[in-house]
Amino acid sequence: MPPQLAIAVDLGTSGIRAQALDLTSGTTLGTAITTRHPLPGANVMDHLHFALEMGVETAQRLLLVAVNQVIAALPMPPAPVVRLALCGNPIQLSLFQGSEIRDLAYAGPRKLESLGVVPPAREAAVLSARDIPSLALPPHCEVIIPPAVRHEIGADTLALILQTGMLERDETSLATDYGTNAEIVLYHKGRVLTGSTAAGPALEGQQITWGMLAAPGAISDLTPDTGGARLWVLDAEMRPRPGPLAALADGRLMDVGLAWPVGITGTGVIALVDQAIATGLAVVPHIRAADGQLHCGGRIVFTEGDLVAAGKAIGAVRAGHLTLCHEAGIAPDKIETVYMAGASGTYVDAHKALRVGLVPSRVKRIYQVGNTSLAMARDLAFHPHTLATLQTLAVKLRETHCMFATSPAFNKAYILELSYWTEGMPLPMYRQFLKKYGLPDLLPGEPFPEVIRVVERDIADLGHQGLTIISDVGQTVQVSLDGCTLCGQCVVACPENALAIVSDTNTPGLVLQQARCAGMACRRCERVCPVKVFELARFF
Repeated sequence: MPPQLAIAVDLGTSGIRAQALDLTSGTTLGTAITTRHPLPGANVMDHLHFALEMGVETAQRLLLVAVNQVIAALPMPPAPVVRLALCGNPIQLSLFQGSEIRDLAYAGPRKLESLGVVPPAREAAVLSARDIPSLALPPHCEVIIPPAVRHEIGADTLALILQTGMLERDETSLATDYGTNAEIVLYHKGRVLTGSTAAGPALEGQQITWGMLAAPGAISDLTPDTGGARLWVLDAEMRPRPGPLAALADGRLMDVGLAWPVGITGTGVIALVDQAIATGLAVVPHIRAADGQLHCGGRIVFTEGDLVAAGKAIGAVRAGHLTLCHEAGIAPDKIETVYMAGASGTYVDAHKALRVGLVPSRVKRIYQVGNTSLAMARDLAFHPHTLATLQTLAVKLRETHCMFATSPAFNKAYILELSYWTEGMPLPMYRQFLKKYGLPDLLPGEPFPEVIRVVERDIADLGHQGLTIISDVGQTVQVSLDGCTLCGQCVVACPENALAIVSDTNTPGLVLQQARCAGMACRRCERVCPVKVFELARFF
């Protein structure tokens, strides 16, 4: 008798992660991940902006093309796939279903009323594959959609709470899923407070000069060593191996190591910020090297612009922590335990994360717990009845959710973070303003809490067939624009190298890798076109 199969999918802001599961034996067959998201842009707001301008149908089509690519890459025997379980934030899950998203873009009820928008309930649902157009699964396959809490808080936050087990312990704790959109949960005396901040892509290695998502060849950490810093580079199995020993100030190499880097991922960004500040190579927002850059082997550098981008992301997370503490009426030093989730939260050196401000300073324990969103999707695939638990928790959390976009406390805290990371405001002055604003203080504290790595990798069980990495997710589209002279100015202006000229065919034109496009907020390609015929919308 052939086994019954299921697929678990984490629709993340920076990419898609999926696993093939054997329901009969309860085992994992294999894992497939993408190195970027198929929609243009580097964060959830970019994806929302794209869907608003180009239409939900277009965004759904691009997302489903990528989901089908990931499903096709999973190692599965010829057997029926009976269940697809998903997890992700409300924007990603809404785009997957092709449902209303304008209520996620506009928080004000008057604006929604003027647009005639009726916000969908976004409750737990069990659909069939036939309800999702072009989904490459049998029509009778169950599709499990977990519920959302509010606006930007969804199933990924529910996963963070349940997978860490934080509500089962009688202590004040804080959980954060670090990424382009950081979900945060504070638990204090039976009360659960949630919030989400668009931290930006730097914590996952994006929009950094030599940044990249976690993939083989990425610098994931560094450690001080004789005469410089030892860079650690991810290998083909996503395990760190010793890379070059480099003098960060001038790029001198003392040793090439066992793995050569091709870029810097988010955990490497945090390690570089920590090392630069600790050694005096950086006095925020400046890098004190002759050329204003840190050298990480060969051409790979970390610039002052990268330092500021990382600081803005770190600052958004710390402002979120302060805001939830303010809502709970406690100081950050009352937090006993911290849970760090997501790829960045799993692979980062927890002590370095604490020193740069991603973890409150006086915690006693730090658990690094992996990809809780994919873990939740797995649980739903194996145990569909878990959906009822998620629905009950979602309803409860709606009473205590804090929307940072409308929170005066968050706005004040983040302005102070920007002042520190972009203008160099001294920390003593920062703390004075916290007191003036009635916000919790950032007290210096114990630098070495106990760190417990619950998993070795962010995806604990890759399965019998291991990991497949899809680096070319999405579609490449060629367009011939009337009046285009193929001057190439749009190609040069593109910050993501997403455009190219094809002139050696019968129909010369421009080629766009859709997933590499920086999104609707960029459009440098349109602005630099000398004959004003470039229309980004034509490529979608």
